Amino acid sequence: MESDRQRPIGVFDSGLGGLTVLKALEAQLPRESTIYLGDTARVPYGSKSAAAVTRFSLRNAAFLREQGIKLLVVACNTASATALETLQAELDIPVLGVIEPGAAAAVAQAPEGGTVAVIGTTATIRSGAYQRALEALRPGGRVEVQACPLFVPLAEEGWLEGPVPEQIAERYLSGFRDGQPRTLVLGCTHYPLLSKVIRATVGPRVQLVDAAAATAEATRALLASRGLLADGDATPASRFYVTDVPGRFSELGGAFLGRAIPHVEQVTVEGD
Repeated sequence: MESDRQRPIGVFDSGLGGLTVLKALEAQLPRESTIYLGDTARVPYGSKSAAAVTRFSLRNAAFLREQGIKLLVVACNTASATALETLQAELDIPVLGVIEPGAAAAVAQAPEGGTVAVIGTTATIRSGAYQRALEALRPGGRVEVQACPLFVPLAEEGWLEGPVPEQIAERYLSGFRDGQPRTLVLGCTHYPLLSKVIRATVGPRVQLVDAAAATAEATRALLASRGLLADGDATPASRFYVTDVPGRFSELGGAFLGRAIPHVEQVTVEGD
């Protein structure tokens, strides 16, 4: 068990977005080592079929499992919506997604009887995963959803402000303003990078919900319940891998993570 506690947490996403979850994990679990895999060769996941996303997710998980991780965080809403149950069945370590923590955070912040809206990739919205999670926590509550497929490529390209993201946000979100709904779930880990544009579109009365902090809290709780929290004298380390050229990831990743990423290694995951 001593060595198990010192093993790293594995995190994967289709690209850069999962770094927002990694940032929350580092803030709440500063003694934990982490390994991050961005599947940049196949980003975005949100326009892919459920079968394809599940296949990619299994490959990513297998690569991280080979690195000796003690827990896997699926820091991608699309993969959480379509592949989480398969990953949990296939792996011999705990696996967490971001949808249930995000839904719980939304319900905690939503006014009683208020509408909760969810924006996400086409695949996440089509899956109904957020709708089911919110219904389980708040039976009969009103839920509205909107797919925003262009937000991921905007974030991956670093187009976080300006007329192009503003016009796209207006097209997607014009119905979510003036406090109706009161709670808006950013149902993709890329979307927090566009929060300034999203906020300007929906107005100040709408509460934006980011699942990253709730996912980090759920990770801490699960590690504690399994006796897997890193020891107090642990020296944390972070490793970063991508499946395509790392230059763009290193350049933009600092904005997602809030710190420089000194080294990123390109790898080929099994099955490519």
